[in-house]
Amino acid sequence: MNLNQKRHEQILKDARDLHRYGYAQQLFRDMGGFANFAVAFTILSILTGAFTLYGHGLTYGGPAVNGIGWPLVTIFTLTVAASMAEIASTIPTAGAMYHWSALLGGPGWGWFTAWFNFVGQMAITAGIDYGIALFIMNLLGLQGQLMLLTVYGLLLLSHGLLNHYGIRAVAKLNDISVWYHIAVTAVIAVAFTLFAPRQPLSFAFKTGFTTTHYPYYWAFLVGLLQAQWTYTGYDCSAHITEETVDPKRNAPWGMIIAILVSGVCGYAVLLAVTLAIKDLPAAAAAENPFIYITEQALGQAFGKGLVWSILVAMWFCGLSAVTANARMIFAFARDKGLPGSKLLAQVSPKYRTPAPAVWLSVVLAFLVAVYSGAYNVIVSISTIGLYVSYIIPVILVLRARQRGEWKDLGPWNLGKWGKTINMIAVLWTLFISVLFVCPPNQLTGYTFAGLIILLAVYYFIGVRGKFQGPKKLGTEEELLRMEKELQKTSVYHEA
Repeated sequence: MNLNQKRHEQILKDARDLHRYGYAQQLFRDMGGFANFAVAFTILSILTGAFTLYGHGLTYGGPAVNGIGWPLVTIFTLTVAASMAEIASTIPTAGAMYHWSALLGGPGWGWFTAWFNFVGQMAITAGIDYGIALFIMNLLGLQGQLMLLTVYGLLLLSHGLLNHYGIRAVAKLNDISVWYHIAVTAVIAVAFTLFAPRQPLSFAFKTGFTTTHYPYYWAFLVGLLQAQWTYTGYDCSAHITEETVDPKRNAPWGMIIAILVSGVCGYAVLLAVTLAIKDLPAAAAAENPFIYITEQALGQAFGKGLVWSILVAMWFCGLSAVTANARMIFAFARDKGLPGSKLLAQVSPKYRTPAPAVWLSVVLAFLVAVYSGAYNVIVSISTIGLYVSYIIPVILVLRARQRGEWKDLGPWNLGKWGKTINMIAVLWTLFISVLFVCPPNQLTGYTFAGLIILLAVYYFIGVRGKFQGPKKLGTEEELLRMEKELQKTSVYHEA
């Protein structure tokens, strides 16, 4: 049997596994292990999170936010990702956290998990593209809120069009994005190391510097938002399991490897940039500290060119964010969990993409930015929304472990270390969820408090007893019939 035949057999097996949950193979399953990792790595995008929030980290906690904060956050994030990876290997569906919570705890748990993930996904898409728009405005010397929203809207439009009409192109662009990210990261690290004046290594671990009125210990903790927001979106490896070949292995490794590679590469490039700071107070006071440091260290022409190359990586990141967001919306709507579910659960018969969900994610991301009007609020909302949705199914797994019910695990599992890793993940998520709603992120806190109240009222008045959680789309024969119809109308066909 040649490789193509083996791949075809695996795709058929994956479709049968999906049938166990009552779902047809509606989405186009063509992504291999590298492609799954590529989407997670692209949406993590160290060149997006680490640099769009570089000024936030520097002004709050100084160089130590990068030297100490980055590896600290990386280690704790790995415990969350490993806990999620084990569940993804056991329950490989596009619903991801929502589906896990519903199966482990019931429809109510699934419903709340889905809504937190829904809010987090919207905000992360907004945070990425809004951050790109801010960089473009700064580089081109553009002014005004209307111009900012125009640039932002055009970026979202480009991501919506590609996700609607070209999922194969999106997969290839994500593959390219991995090597592009690594190449640009290497260029930045080498350029700063060889051509920029350098501070001693101890400078990267310098504590005590903050431009805020907060005590340093608190300012340092607030500055961790830079790293923690970067480490969001890796759940997309789970959201695209229905488009991934052998998802029980490839989705978990996609998450873990994306964080490991991002952690190492991100630390290297952040140290290189931080050690190139000539005047710390002047850099922290600049409108965009990262651009200021780059131009001061490497010259204006080369510095601007380097920043433009980073913007391309950020664009790749936004593309992946819309991909993940749309899959989550599609999966939740498929089970009638959203208003307008009948429309949002539709798949383009020609392109085999969740087209209505794609455009809803784009429109809502635009509205999130208009509502908040503050970049730090957007990223705080996305971080907390996503991590709450990440940790709910982990809490339910801990409960199942206590009851001896967490059995029949997938090929990727934590073994005897599962309980310990799950507990660390829960504690870390509780810590950051409290941290990022405290001053100076009160608007995030008010927004989340309002969101929780609205969701609770909506659930107990209009959803409880009606929402049944994951629904089977049909019998085995009906599912196969649906798949054959899509094969006839689609421009794509499984290998």
